[in-house]
Amino acid sequence: MKVTLEHFPKVTSILRGYTLDEVDTILEVLCESSIRSVEITYNTPNAGAIIRHAVEAYGDRLVVGAGTVTTMKALKEVIEAGVDFVLSPTIYTEEMLTYCKDHGVISVPGALSPSEVQEQFRWGADIVKVFPAVVAGPIFFKQLAGPMGHQPLMAVGGVNAQNAKEYLAAGADFLGIGSGMFSKTDVTEGNKEGLRESLRAFEAVVGL
Repeated sequence: MKVTLEHFPKVTSILRGYTLDEVDTILEVLCESSIRSVEITYNTPNAGAIIRHAVEAYGDRLVVGAGTVTTMKALKEVIEAGVDFVLSPTIYTEEMLTYCKDHGVISVPGALSPSEVQEQFRWGADIVKVFPAVVAGPIFFKQLAGPMGHQPLMAVGGVNAQNAKEYLAAGADFLGIGSGMFSKTDVTEGNKEGLRESLRAFEAVVGL
């Protein structure tokens, strides 16, 4: 599901370390919710096959991305698999950002300092992922907007239902939620109703 930056979902569910069956269970439930963006991390075992499956089976209903994509080799692999966006905990080179633009893929490199944020946008990043957001705190987003103006930033790392609204109120446009969204037990046991309850609770808190 190719998406423009203007319509990029506010919340992305981050899936790290799940099996193909577990990913299937989560994606089925996400398709029923208002959270329509999912990131499968590249350091997940068998990540390439899982990402390709997610794109083929759910790409018409979900925005599918790959996370922890830190090398050009990995970037080319996941883009060839058909992802809509790519993320990294670290900065991207100008070459990597240009490659994303050339292939119509939204780039979300990571940064933590104002200098890194500025550099990534200057080189062509679509969104900059502030990681780990829990270290910077919500106030970082508000303070950064003072001298640098509003920029499309995603808060990732330590974001959960309890603090999500703080990040949005402080100026984060997007949130990446990993372990703070689902119960690990619900995932491993295939408890779809438990997953639905977690999603409903999160949606209510964030106002989705």
